[in-house]
Amino acid sequence: MTRFRAYATDSDEEGSSSDASILVEQILPAAGPSTNRATGRPRQPPSNSGDSDLYTDLHEQDAGSESDSPPPNTSRLTDQTLIPWARQVGVDRQKMLVMQSALFRAPEEEAAMRDISRQQPPKHRLLAPPAISRKHSRDSEGEGLRADSRQRPSFAHDIDPAPFRPSRKYARVESSASAVAGHEGALIDCGLSFGRSFRVGWGPGGTLAHLGSLCAPWNNSTSTANSSVVTIVTIPTVAAGKQEATDLASKLLSHNLTHTVIEPDADGIPAATPSRHLTFASFESLFPSTDKSFEATLFRLGHALFDPIELHLASSINNDIRQRTQAVRRKAALSSWLQDAVSPAVEAEVDESLSGHQDWARAVFALLTGNQVEKSCQIALDYSNVKLATLISQVGGDDEFKDDISAQLTLWREQRIDVHIDANIRKIYALLAGIVDVLEGSKGTGLERCPDIPLGKGLDWKRAFGLHLWFGESLDASIADSFATYDQLVKVGSPHVAAPVPWYREGSSPAASAWKLPVETDPPDALFSLIKLFADPEHLLSHALSPFSFSPSPSDFRLPWHIYILLSRCLRVRDFTDRGDTSINDARTEEAQSDSDSGVEGHSPSADLLANSYALQLEEMDMLQEAVFVLLHLEGSSGRRRAIQDMLSRNAPKIDDWMMRGLVGSLKIPVAWVNEAKAIHALFAGQVYEAYELYLMAGMYTAAHELAVTELAPDAIIRKDLELLEELLHRISGHPVEGWHSRGKVLLDYAHVMTRLPELRERLDTLTAPDAADAAEIEELTRSVPKLIQQLPDVLVEHSDIRHRAALAEMISGLTSRLDQLRPLVLGQQLRTARVAEATKLEHIRATAYEKFLRSVEVA
Repeated sequence: MTRFRAYATDSDEEGSSSDASILVEQILPAAGPSTNRATGRPRQPPSNSGDSDLYTDLHEQDAGSESDSPPPNTSRLTDQTLIPWARQVGVDRQKMLVMQSALFRAPEEEAAMRDISRQQPPKHRLLAPPAISRKHSRDSEGEGLRADSRQRPSFAHDIDPAPFRPSRKYARVESSASAVAGHEGALIDCGLSFGRSFRVGWGPGGTLAHLGSLCAPWNNSTSTANSSVVTIVTIPTVAAGKQEATDLASKLLSHNLTHTVIEPDADGIPAATPSRHLTFASFESLFPSTDKSFEATLFRLGHALFDPIELHLASSINNDIRQRTQAVRRKAALSSWLQDAVSPAVEAEVDESLSGHQDWARAVFALLTGNQVEKSCQIALDYSNVKLATLISQVGGDDEFKDDISAQLTLWREQRIDVHIDANIRKIYALLAGIVDVLEGSKGTGLERCPDIPLGKGLDWKRAFGLHLWFGESLDASIADSFATYDQLVKVGSPHVAAPVPWYREGSSPAASAWKLPVETDPPDALFSLIKLFADPEHLLSHALSPFSFSPSPSDFRLPWHIYILLSRCLRVRDFTDRGDTSINDARTEEAQSDSDSGVEGHSPSADLLANSYALQLEEMDMLQEAVFVLLHLEGSSGRRRAIQDMLSRNAPKIDDWMMRGLVGSLKIPVAWVNEAKAIHALFAGQVYEAYELYLMAGMYTAAHELAVTELAPDAIIRKDLELLEELLHRISGHPVEGWHSRGKVLLDYAHVMTRLPELRERLDTLTAPDAADAAEIEELTRSVPKLIQQLPDVLVEHSDIRHRAALAEMISGLTSRLDQLRPLVLGQQLRTARVAEATKLEHIRATAYEKFLRSVEVA
């Protein structure tokens, strides 16, 4: 569009009309210089006949025009009493006319643009982000992205959707590949230099280094972090004694190892695959039958609920019968486990009831809460209650029996006789009737008033659940039905039903804990969570494996990890919900997948987090081999390798010959990983040559090359031990090494020149007739010296290290000295900027001058 000026003054009245016409034609060149697009007739210039031209303007059309735009409505202009707005406000008519033509389209131009917009469909393409007007905005945070201004021809057209702009991706890189590598000492940016120095950090063995004092975000600390004192503490991970926890972890992990196959995956990284024969029953066999510990009880419950059951049915039996048989067997196994789990509490209450006041009814009820029907009948007979013993023997019978007992209780309540009957006897009758929550009493007054009796009062959660399993439901009810009734009472917060609190919180005096446990969100007992996993398919495995459910320590992952391995990797009954696509992780070959049906399907970050947490706990307990075995269960190849190598590096001083045999032999850890970890520790301890040897043993020739060039070679050069320098570099030569030709090869060539040139010169002096081969070699070596002198400053680049400066000066001086003895004129201007002593430069000038003098004499 042509740029223009639109203005008019009072002195320009005569030529304003023609100027306006020219300006309008410049703005709308598509309409033609003098014709009307709709009619093809010449356009009429605006006249000065009146101010009404402000409304008819330059685009007045004939009455017979077929233009798409309707003719302007001029009927209201016939009233002579109307005063135009331009005259009223005192604006010049011609100036107003030009402004109107510049700012508003003509009707035919508007119609033409509308047709063009209909013919061209919208195109979706990537657009560059618009200019960001906000100061210091960041595109990476999405704050500076503004929606570009888009127009539409009319309201009948929709605005195109905003163009797609790909978001910027960030990835974590290794510290060696970082842009700030080697610049940590740049004090101009203290955040960069010291950003990692004042943070809380984990050290080897679970040690924690920090400034000030540790506190929660919502707590007020009395000490300040602005201190130069670094505190190193060890955070406990187990609530019990360390030796007891170590023995249990060693026993469980050793059993797990005997049923695990360790072999390299498709990426060559060793991985652990538990066998399908690893079950809860195999772990149960590790504990004697008399062991009533929580761990033994946990594995026995898992065996009852999840282990495969041999039904011993013929192959012709249909699936419905098999499922029904399996459900009955599961319920019987759970009932047997529950009866054994509550037996200590039941026996203690029975002994208390019979030793003091001889309350036989309380003892009978206590035995029934443990499903010990035979013993309860015997006690009733011992105290001459034959009829009650007969009824107890029929406990858990059919519905007719329960209805009869329930009718008896109703009769007692209606006749207000229940007030005269012992409360424990009434509770026994309630169990016989299938009432397990509250037994309603008569509503009398005074002496005839009998209160309601909660049957679960004073019972722990396992005995309360047992009432629902044994007495509350019919014989053909499933485990899920019995569990649902108990779980519903817990959810509604029934005051007379015990909640499934963990074992360490049971009793009137819970076990002391070194951790502040979350009281507002009490975790359920792990036994309860296992039952809920079986009964409720919607219950999440991550909720069931909370460390607080197994121990008062929030960092004790021993039992949760083993339960996960059994349920997910071995039995394949439950898994974490974040397990992704199977193509993400499984790096095994197709043959390995077909040979084993226990491989990992997909990838679960929760599973890797659980394994890492358990491995860190074992590392703190000085169980390095066991920790590496747990890390072998990590599902990602790269993450598994990184985690194992980091753990070996942190614990390199503890790796002796016995432990190395276990790591390499039993766990199939590559020897190179162990040697690399030892090399890192040796380098940290200042044993550079030992680290160099270990890197070579590990096959890490690039790291060995770096040590040889930057640490070992300068010392050998300063001591003029060329044999050692050649030995260091010859062991690396021939292997793929990054930067070999620009660093190590240069030093090797230097050693070769320094040792070979004296030999050739000595032979040249002893022989009467020079050998052509020796002369050619001398010529080649002398011509390579200037190139070496140019390359050497790029080999030893640490100018802050005095050894590098001294070695560089020694090499240039030696090469110059060797060259001055044979071909001083070969060396040009390389010594002018070289960092060598002035004596070397003067000696080279003298040798050059003497050589030139001899040549001039020969020529003469």
